[in-house]
Amino acid sequence: MSASTPVTLDRVTDQAFAVSCEGLGRAFTGGDGDIRPVLRDITLDIAPREILAILGASGCGKSTLLRIVAGLDTPSAGAVRIDATPVRGYDPRCAVGFQEPRLLPWRTLAQNVALGLPRHTPAASRRETVAHLLELVGLTEFAGHRPREVSGGMAQRTSLARALARNPGVLLLDEPFGALDALTRMKMQDLLLDVHTAAPATVLLVTHDVDEALQLADRVILLGREDGVAGATIQQTIVVPGHRPRDRGSAELAELRGRLLDGLGVDRHSTTTTYGSRV
Repeated sequence: MSASTPVTLDRVTDQAFAVSCEGLGRAFTGGDGDIRPVLRDITLDIAPREILAILGASGCGKSTLLRIVAGLDTPSAGAVRIDATPVRGYDPRCAVGFQEPRLLPWRTLAQNVALGLPRHTPAASRRETVAHLLELVGLTEFAGHRPREVSGGMAQRTSLARALARNPGVLLLDEPFGALDALTRMKMQDLLLDVHTAAPATVLLVTHDVDEALQLADRVILLGREDGVAGATIQQTIVVPGHRPRDRGSAELAELRGRLLDGLGVDRHSTTTTYGSRV
């Protein structure tokens, strides 16, 4: 399946949920007993089906924010709600995708995708859903392969299909393409947009890549710390104009790219690579 081929899949996600963070804070206690704030006063509303990119320097709390939304971590202050329901503990309406595919090497790609399904899913429904998901990510002909027999991009596609098997209303992606080469990364970005069209979840995407954020997101938030104040807050919110897929070389995106790099304290002229700008 090409990245541009539209796919309609009624049996995958059928609902996207609004997410709200209200005065969210998270602090950890160090070995010396000191309290170390990581996040402070994060207030944010994310609309159903919106793709929100979370950008910021390493260690600023991006992944912590994602874990709190998923219910995998508990905030020290504030609350998270999904469709007005407070998140308390892991929320089954969410699915999380990580930078590493985290596939079981002794299972086939189809078997790895099936791990995302509820335990008591009937066998016929399991086979049908896995087949649909593999079609969605373009891996039908590789269903019987094991992870060592496919490329890194294929493994990451399998991981995405496994996350979608949960039928999530909220898809939380933590640097899902960070370990891929530049060309594969761009193909995976296009695939994510296809998946978002076919499976309308609300997406929170943690990334270090400014161009990736601008290519995929409806909005980009920049997390950072103010001088002399512990704990990261939202420093900038940028609405990305234009319909997806976007022209990667457009002047409008270049201007937004410059604003984000300035906000990150990065020299615009020293970060250009074969693709994008990473911090």
